[in-house]
Amino acid sequence: MRYALKFAYDGTRFGGYARQPGKNTVEGEILRALKAKGIADALQSASRTDKGVSAAGNVIAIDTDFPAKGIIPALNSGLEGICFHSMAKAEDGFNPRHARQRHYRYFFPKEGVPPVRDLKKAGKLFEGEHDFRLFSKKDTGKENTVLTIDSIVFTEKDGLILADIKAQRFLWELVRRMLSAVLEVAEGKLKPETARDMLDGAAKKPGGLRPLAPEFLVLMDVDYGIKFSRAEGTLPYFCDEAKRAELRAIILGQIASSF
Repeated sequence: MRYALKFAYDGTRFGGYARQPGKNTVEGEILRALKAKGIADALQSASRTDKGVSAAGNVIAIDTDFPAKGIIPALNSGLEGICFHSMAKAEDGFNPRHARQRHYRYFFPKEGVPPVRDLKKAGKLFEGEHDFRLFSKKDTGKENTVLTIDSIVFTEKDGLILADIKAQRFLWELVRRMLSAVLEVAEGKLKPETARDMLDGAAKKPGGLRPLAPEFLVLMDVDYGIKFSRAEGTLPYFCDEAKRAELRAIILGQIASSF
């Protein structure tokens, strides 16, 4: 039986997503757990997030005869920093790389960031079909850099500015480099016409575009048009992690204030 499994992870705890010999990676740890629990010997991944990037809803596909109800509990019992939470039966030819849409969210502190109205105006420049080769890092050098950004939406919530970006596919570092350009346009550091020329491949920004920090980017979901069933008892892990992180932030603030 083929299954699609949806999972979350704290990307700051790993040396990247894709498996690499001798490195602690998200994919490598999942494969280790699959083999250790006798579930599967191979997997296919939906998205290879950049080093430091987290996820709320990445997806893998596996073939297994393991009892369906036991897959998620077995995996979660052998993993740290990774939590599987949903599952769906999939067709034999299902490939998680072939998604209808991917949804990323970047978290900005409200302080020091241009107003949402300016970010929205700048973000509109990057929606639609463009050649994003100047806004991404080369992987194989053979990838198709022309793609469509379905939407870039900026909102304010809980003292933060959220940037939600949706597209069928993305390139390496595209979200972080594109949002870096959006910020520069909103701040008046990058002219809109220069950004348009860059999207046409007609001009480069002097010095290039520095990608934004990866730890504030989250892959929120990968959509296939199929319904995933949520497993019970998976939420407490990240709630506990959030409490620890909040306490750690308070401690660091106390240390800083003592100087």
